[in-house]
Amino acid sequence: MSLFSKKETIELDVTGMHCEKCVARVTEALQGVEGVTSASVRLEDNAATVEGHGIDAAELVAAVEAIDFGASIA
Repeated sequence: MSLFSKKETIELDVTGMHCEKCVARVTEALQGVEGVTSASVRLEDNAATVEGHGIDAAELVAAVEAIDFGASIA
């Protein structure tokens, strides 16, 4: 990864969250994906904003689905 590569932002719709513990689990899963530098998960609108370099949206969706929540690209 180059220090000069462009930062990407991907928005996700997340389903199945009902509390702050859910938000924490989804945040942790997203932050574990290679290239992610930050993940902001919001319960109020069932969404996530993920930033990073060279991130793959399909990997983000798979990470969320692996912990039994639903996700799709917004």
